[in-house]
Amino acid sequence: MASTPSTGASRGKNWFLWFIGFTVLITALVIGYTWLALSWSYSAGERAGYVQKFSQKGWLCKTWEGELAIVAIPGSLPEIFPFTVRDDKVAAEINAVMGKRVSLAYQQHLGIPSTCFGETGYYVDKVHVVE
Repeated sequence: MASTPSTGASRGKNWFLWFIGFTVLITALVIGYTWLALSWSYSAGERAGYVQKFSQKGWLCKTWEGELAIVAIPGSLPEIFPFTVRDDKVAAEINAVMGKRVSLAYQQHLGIPSTCFGETGYYVDKVHVVE
């Protein structure tokens, strides 16, 4: 039984379907990697200090970015801890306690592929005032 030679139109259609499948696969892998990077925490902890800078930033993806000044000994230079807040409720809590000594609970996420999810790898999810 002789096979019929494939025509140029069917070759072009097969190439187009292969390209669409490859594009869908790459997109799914990027989405899966991003989900994994945002859901898996490398480390978690708390830092205490004074929030010295806190603002909402971003052209398209708006996140809250801040700096916590950690003062170990009065009169010494503070260590600056940059952090990101993605939850508006937590951002409102931080805005309410500005000027007070606070403790921020955070999770560190490594390998996030874009600054659209925040400028730092430290995502604050809880805040409470330190007395």
